[in-house]
Amino acid sequence: MYNLKVSRASHSAMKSGIRVALVTGGNKGIGLAIVRDLCRLFSGEVVLTARDVARGQAAVQQLQAEGLSPRFHQLDIDDPQSIRTLRDFLLKEYGGLDVLVNNAGIAFKVADPTPFHIQAEVTMKTNFFGTRDVCTELLPLIKPQGRVVNISSLQCLRAFENCSEDLQEKFRSETLTEGDLVDLMKKFVEDTKNEVHEREGWPNSPYGVSKLGVTVLSRILARRLDEKRKADRILVNACCPGPVQTDMDGKYSIRTVEEGAETPVYLALLPPDATEPQGQLVHDKVVQNW
Repeated sequence: MYNLKVSRASHSAMKSGIRVALVTGGNKGIGLAIVRDLCRLFSGEVVLTARDVARGQAAVQQLQAEGLSPRFHQLDIDDPQSIRTLRDFLLKEYGGLDVLVNNAGIAFKVADPTPFHIQAEVTMKTNFFGTRDVCTELLPLIKPQGRVVNISSLQCLRAFENCSEDLQEKFRSETLTEGDLVDLMKKFVEDTKNEVHEREGWPNSPYGVSKLGVTVLSRILARRLDEKRKADRILVNACCPGPVQTDMDGKYSIRTVEEGAETPVYLALLPPDATEPQGQLVHDKVVQNW
């Protein structure tokens, strides 16, 4: 029995020296393309996560048939316990995390008859609050020279441009805290329920506002890491893959999923000595000023 314990401990210690990258929502679309590229380019193990176990395992099998070897772990970013279970797995297996790509997200189709305020609540819950919950649990695990990539969208810039000047000023503010941002995202949802969101200066785009939240959150988290772990050179950025041929954007979009994965993978694999981009929105590997 003693020997068994020793071998398990040494196995964990051995694993903790291995670098690991993790992609949320990795079973299809851009997420799957990011996993595929990381399996080829990242020097370490890659964990594909998906809400649905069967779909996630099917995606792993698809990649194995291509000669790649990702691992699978279940993750529903709307479920805090699911996130904590993943956190514990990463700590036990690897002693932390090197690359986190927050790709999981949802979008309603333009013609979807779901009432606007429900679209706002559901979209915000996953795209902003789910992503934030993952960051809250997994950022403390990020190792030195780690990379965090939050998938956003250029729609966040359109949403920003259609916000009132007062809201624009708040979102741009360098002193905006994570708590302030959470309050703004909650206010948007509440204002849609009360049918006053336009009067309160919000645009008619739950998806755009949720991704604006993700983009601003990335800036806030980057600033906090620079303050508390400057020497570790951890980089956090948001990026827009562009209109891609996925379930979300539709098959007539101009980019393939492989093209959509290029910028997220570029940010995930920034060299260890890189100091920028940091806290930015990146599209086609170029920082977007807004």
